[in-house]
Amino acid sequence: MSLDRRVLLQGAGALALLGAARTAAAQPAFPSRPLRLVVPNAAGGAADLTARAVGQKLAAALGQPVVVDNRPSAGGVVAGEVVARAEPDGHTLLLISSGTAVSAALFKKLPFDTLADFAPVSQMARFDLAIAVAENSRFKTLAELLAHARANPGNLNIGTPQIGTTQNLAAELLKLSAGIDAQVVPFNGTPPVVTAVRGGEIDVLVDILGPLMPHLQGKALRALAVLGRERAPELPQVPAVRESGGALAGFDVSSWNGLAVPAKTPAAIVDRLSRAVQAAAQQDDVKKQLQALNMRAQGSSPAALRDFLAADIRRWSEVIAKANLPRL
Repeated sequence: MSLDRRVLLQGAGALALLGAARTAAAQPAFPSRPLRLVVPNAAGGAADLTARAVGQKLAAALGQPVVVDNRPSAGGVVAGEVVARAEPDGHTLLLISSGTAVSAALFKKLPFDTLADFAPVSQMARFDLAIAVAENSRFKTLAELLAHARANPGNLNIGTPQIGTTQNLAAELLKLSAGIDAQVVPFNGTPPVVTAVRGGEIDVLVDILGPLMPHLQGKALRALAVLGRERAPELPQVPAVRESGGALAGFDVSSWNGLAVPAKTPAAIVDRLSRAVQAAAQQDDVKKQLQALNMRAQGSSPAALRDFLAADIRRWSEVIAKANLPRL
């Protein structure tokens, strides 16, 4: 190679390095200001408390405050739209959940594409759902309940919170998986569901375990099964639905939540946020705070959460179609 060509190539390489250095210098350090964590639920609920517990650890790890911004609305639409339109620089985060997947499956049109407009960061927590009856119910086991439903098609009433909640669709999935003909009856929240089952208006309910625990501990309700893959630590004597075997052997439904950012957020920032969330989920005080809410702290990689979210959307889309539920 000639001397002139060598000098030219060396000069080009130096210019490239200089350009890269200038580009890096032009990008502000992350984070450069407080982070905003948009929560699609009201203050004081499980989602809000999870966001605040993890947010405190994020603030300590990143050196900037994390401000929780509660934006409750049907289907989490308002919060999702706020974050989808935010600058993709990692400073605006969205709490996503099993409800996010349900909304993507249930709503005909959203102001954002759940998979295309957000970059998942990490899961934060998982929590169980349970099937429960009144303490004086004639049904002592899930097997007895299902046997009654099969012998009396259309006579079993299963109460859940509102149409389109994870609990509501979980009850529909239970019907489909067990091959029973039963009525899923939606109520305006957990308290009226509990009142209805205790008063004999409905036979059984499906709901998140946490709000049911005081009623279970007070002997007003009795849990027949939990819907997740494993038994709940709070109720080690209560079987998981899948322990029934047969068509229910693969049954596994739980609620979860996590964090996401706008889709075009740089991968390095997403990874840094994910590592901070995963580290927070391993800290004993966070585990204890969430355990008090009957939740299990659990982080994940961005890729794992993306796959999990996509699978949840597919599952609930299938349940909605098979159960002939109207899309909103």
